Amino acid sequence: MIRTTALAVLLAASIPAFATEQAKAKVDLAKAKEIAETVCVGCHGADGNSPAAANPIIAGQVREYLYKQLGNFKAADGKPALRTNPIMAGMVAALSDEDMHSLAAYFSQQAIKPSLARDEKLLAEGKALWRKGDFEKGIPACAGCHGPAGAGLPAQYPRLAGQYAEYTATQLKTFRTHERANDPEKMMRVIAGKLSDAQISAVAEYAAGLR
Repeated sequence: MIRTTALAVLLAASIPAFATEQAKAKVDLAKAKEIAETVCVGCHGADGNSPAAANPIIAGQVREYLYKQLGNFKAADGKPALRTNPIMAGMVAALSDEDMHSLAAYFSQQAIKPSLARDEKLLAEGKALWRKGDFEKGIPACAGCHGPAGAGLPAQYPRLAGQYAEYTATQLKTFRTHERANDPEKMMRVIAGKLSDAQISAVAEYAAGLR
C-alpha cells in the first residue's frame, strides 16, 4: 500500500514537465477532425463517443494520456509497440507525431456522452474500492490516482468516469495477466494482480456511473 502510494507521488512529480511539453506541441485541429471522421469514426465515433462497449469512449479524455497511448501503440526505432493491439497498430502506423498531438487535443475537447452504471448490486463494493481500496489485500483507493470523481490526472492517469464498464474491466484483466504492460512502474499490473474478478466488475461498474 505504502509502496503504491509512493509511486503515485513519484509519477505525479513528472506531470508538470510533460504537460508543458504538450502545451508547446504544434496541433492542427482541422486535420485531426478529418482523421477522426475518416479513420477513427468506425470504432470511436467521429467525436470520440464510441458506439460499442468493446471500444473506449475517448471524448473528454485527458489530452496527455491520449497522446501517450497513441504513441504506445506505435512501433518505432526497430522496437515493438509498448501496447499491443493489431487494429490500433495499423491505425497509428501512418500518423506523425504532430498528428498524434493533434488527435489527442481534438478528442480531449469533445463533449463526453457518458456510459451508465446498470448493476446496483455492484455499486456498493465498487464505491468502497474506489474511495478506500482494500487494505487487507494492499489495494489502494482508485480515487488516489484517478480522482474522487474519476476525472483523471494529467499526464499519467486517465479519466475513467463514464467509461464503459465492460472496457474498464477488460483493461484491468489485461493488466492483471500482463497482456497490457504500458503502465508506468508496473503500477496497474501490481494493483490489478490483487483484484478478483468480482472486484474488477464492481469498480468498473462504479466508474461507469461517475460524473
